[in-house]
Order: sequence, then C-alpha cells, then structure tokens
Amino acid sequence: MEPLLDLRGVRRRHGRGAAAVTALDALTLGFGAGTFTAVMGPSGSGKSTLLQCAAGLDKPDAGTITLDGVELTTLSETELTLLRRDRIGFVFQSFNLLPSLTAEQNVALPLRLGGRRPGRRQVRDMLAAVGLAERGGHRPAQLSGGQQQRIAIARALITRPAVLFADEPTGALDSSTGRGVLDLMRDMVDRHGQTIVMVTHDPVAASRADRVVFLVDGRVAADHPAMPAPAVADLMTGLESAPAVR
Repeated sequence: MEPLLDLRGVRRRHGRGAAAVTALDALTLGFGAGTFTAVMGPSGSGKSTLLQCAAGLDKPDAGTITLDGVELTTLSETELTLLRRDRIGFVFQSFNLLPSLTAEQNVALPLRLGGRRPGRRQVRDMLAAVGLAERGGHRPAQLSGGQQQRIAIARALITRPAVLFADEPTGALDSSTGRGVLDLMRDMVDRHGQTIVMVTHDPVAASRADRVVFLVDGRVAADHPAMPAPAVADLMTGLESAPAVR
C-alpha cells in the first residue's frame, strides 16, 4: 500500500555559504495510515526539520512530500495553510492553550478559526475520547499538566486530521502523567486508526510506537519495528557515540 505520508529525496539546508548546515540529506521515508512512528536522534540530527517539512511548515530545497495524495511541495502558502488547518494536527511540549477559554472552547477553536460552527456534542465527544468529559467548563489554570496536554490533543484531533504530529508531547510532564498521555495516543492509533508521527528523546515514549526511526546528520541511521525502551536507549547511545559518516 502507498504510504499516507511520503517523503522522497528531501533535502533541506539552513544558512548560507560556509555556515550552511544540511538538516535533511536526501531523506526518503514513508508513514503508513493508522501507524504510530517515533522519530529519534541526537541534537542536530534533523528531527525538527523533518517534522516541519512533513507538516508543510517549512519547504524543502529538493525532493517531494506527499500527504494523502497531495504533493505539499507544489502548493501555495494559502493552500498549505488550508491543508494544515483541515488535514494536519499538532501537539507540542508546551500545551499552548488559551488561558481565558474553557476546555470546551479551546477544543472548538480550530473549527471556529476555520469558519465552522462546532457542534457542542462534537466537542463533548472529543473531550470524552481523551477522558475529560467532566472538565469541559474548566480553564487551563484549573487543570493539571496532563489534563492540559489531553485538551491539546483533543484540540488537534477535532478536525479529524490525516496525521497528528507530536513534538516531545511528554517533555513537560512527570513520568506518570506522561504515561497517561502516551496511553491516550496509543489508544487513538489502535481504536481510531489515527496516524501519529512523534519526535521524542525519551526511550520510554518511543517504545509505545509501532516503529522507531533514528536520524543522524539528516539521514535514516536505523529503522526498527516496535522496540522495548532499553533496546531503544542502547541503540540511541550507540548512534550518539558513533562518528559521523559522510
């Protein structure tokens, strides 16, 4: 089957001249529908650039990126904005909830920004899906960190995106709360067929994925099916200590 998200020969350099850095080096990767992929790698390996290019936030210098049959590299800025609004969800380490809005209002926000009138049941069903059906009237300051991240996930999923991109989604949470968020993401894949691409430094978080991709110097250094956390940590340590190959 064709991957839902397909990157082929993607190159991206930052800066100019002698100071230029190659963030992605002819990278080719595919992500299947209904899968959960963790992307790992040392600092500067290209993880964030991969996420930004795949989500249409940054344009590659070469190569193609196709999401659900649409080639992102041919779209205008307006078309990219509409695609991100309707087909892509984002979850970050910082929750980015609006403090003056209730949980329900935060979740409904992407629909309102897109000119759609959110149905109250639709919003409540999404809150129920993340285990916060009774917290719809609470503002972020009245919620724990884990609950705020669940609200952020519900907000990202309200538009039913083709892909959910998560950038260190448990990085600001304690281990117990982080496990709850990972359980939720795992459930979204297993029960609802959501496609998730997650950048993480945490071997425990990566162990919840179906697949772990390791980047080094903008290239795929290793690509494995589901791995236990100790194996992820061992491989990560080996990649970080290995000399760069050009």
